Amino acid sequence: MTLEIIVFVLAILFGIILYWSESKSNRIYRWINHLTHNEELQMKADNRKGFFHVQPFVWRLVYITLLFVIGASIISFATPINAFYPQYFVSGIVATLIGTYLGSLIVFASEKTKTSHMKKAYEKGRESVEEFVDDVKEKLEPEIDKPQPASPNKVSEAPKKKSARDRFKDKGIIK
Repeated sequence: MTLEIIVFVLAILFGIILYWSESKSNRIYRWINHLTHNEELQMKADNRKGFFHVQPFVWRLVYITLLFVIGASIISFATPINAFYPQYFVSGIVATLIGTYLGSLIVFASEKTKTSHMKKAYEKGRESVEEFVDDVKEKLEPEIDKPQPASPNKVSEAPKKKSARDRFKDKGIIK
């Protein structure tokens, strides 16, 4: 039981290292893709996909199992020990799969905490807080009747009344 726990923990660390190294460079996957696909079907230069990086669960499981089968066959061929127990094999596969997902969390978190992302998040937060404060100020301030300037496009609804002096001038009483 102790050896299984040790294998499990080491396989988790192995999965984290696999995912992290492949997130930095996917040269091996790109090289195999170059060998197996023609020019039209080859992956683009900006594609970050690898064996474990940006792969769905099933393909990660297939690649990890294939890696462990190749490793077990090399160990059984190179050494006289032919006892590669299934519980260690399965424990290593499951733990490596868990490690790749933990590695993806670590890489995702490290990418999102870079200075440029933090500055963008700060600016967004500051803008939203300013908008919120402006909305609250508008709601809390009492409404004050402000005289609105007459716009030239609006037709005045009531004609202006003439003063008494102007009316007398019109009648010819005052000069």
